[in-house]
Amino acid sequence: MTATLPPSEPSYLTTARERVKQARAAETRGRVVQLIGLVVESEGPLASVGEICRMESPRHDQSALAEVVGFRNHHLLLMPLGELHGIHPGCEVIATGAPLRIPVSDELRGRVIDGLGNPIDGKGPIRGRQMVQLNLVPPHPLKRQRIQDVFRTGIKAIDAFTPCGRGQRLGIFAGSGVGKSTLLGMIARHAEADVNVIALIGERGREVREFLEKDLGEEGRRKSVLVVATSNEPALARVKGAFLAMSIAEHFRDQGKNVLIMMDSVTRFAMAQREIGLAIGEPPTTRGYTPSVFSLLPRLLERAGAGERGTMTGLFTVLVEADDMNDPVADAVRSILDGHIVLARELATQNHYPAIDVLESVSRLTRELLTPAQLDLTSAAREQLAVYRKNQDLINIGAYPAGSNATIDDAIARHEPMRRFLRQGIADGLTLEQTWSALAKTLAPLAPLKAATPTKSA
Repeated sequence: MTATLPPSEPSYLTTARERVKQARAAETRGRVVQLIGLVVESEGPLASVGEICRMESPRHDQSALAEVVGFRNHHLLLMPLGELHGIHPGCEVIATGAPLRIPVSDELRGRVIDGLGNPIDGKGPIRGRQMVQLNLVPPHPLKRQRIQDVFRTGIKAIDAFTPCGRGQRLGIFAGSGVGKSTLLGMIARHAEADVNVIALIGERGREVREFLEKDLGEEGRRKSVLVVATSNEPALARVKGAFLAMSIAEHFRDQGKNVLIMMDSVTRFAMAQREIGLAIGEPPTTRGYTPSVFSLLPRLLERAGAGERGTMTGLFTVLVEADDMNDPVADAVRSILDGHIVLARELATQNHYPAIDVLESVSRLTRELLTPAQLDLTSAAREQLAVYRKNQDLINIGAYPAGSNATIDDAIARHEPMRRFLRQGIADGLTLEQTWSALAKTLAPLAPLKAATPTKSA
């Protein structure tokens, strides 16, 4: 006799069951007593840090959501998640009893949502059967899979010189206007990921549609989830947008998928947290950043990586002020991540795209991901580029006499072929085999000489 399985519960019943579980038997209420800058101060209700409260104004028939971010003199400090128009002293503040929760499902692929999970692409609501919180904990350090497999980005300069593994986290460091968004679009389009989760945090509103249609393209958009929190959004909404993107990526990773999460940019995430910290009275430290910024960065970035099932590879852009690679946020992020890719303004001004400075870029897993033969090729290429850069001034002014040094002569002969190898069109995506074959051809006469002296990777 064959046992029959009970029929699965319809999705609308599951959703209703979740709502009943979250419903509160009684409401606790307070009232707004003060609003200064970004912070609403209320007398009551009884609520904890991270809990969402609803502020209602019967006078204007308006309401707004806010999160509890601190306490002062037995009053709650609330940070709004939206506009505060119509909120006045005496408005009711109602505790929801829970932090912000967002529905997630496979229907998110191909959609564009805001920092609170609301669709903004005009394609209707997103049905989700699973509600997730935004502030989840990173995977257990002893249960993470080891990073052993190469993650193909399709970008020659990255795959050959700064190899990325499945579950690795890399930072892309650059000043403004050097090509970060274009590089992210190229990777999203050509990378081998099953799902892309792209967070545009603090970006200009004009750039969102441009990124969608120009940089990402229809091919990349079909397998991508975009979380958009533009610069005009409240600071807390921008911070929540970054954590929402992480929660969505974790949802797909836990299904066993190969997920790529990209965030542009971590610097604007840090600036949003700085606004929140200064508003609630935190003391400013280096360049005005508050201590909470540097405690929040690892809580965000450590959530990326390999899990018990599936992998989540992370690419995080860092907007460096005045091209200073040692500003506080850049320094903190570089110490957390597993490598960094540097985009140089000098290369961008020479129409060299992607403007990746391979000598300044480092992957901490190079030796675990490349074969000995590939390491020899990369070492030979790095040596050639380093020799040319060291003697570039002499070469450019004609002070170096040809034939004086065989190593410098080789570097000069290979300089233009290497530049051609490192350049790549936006629509061009290469397999790993094509990348290594092209590099081998570029260094064919030199590789045997350099194989015995590989450069030690960081």
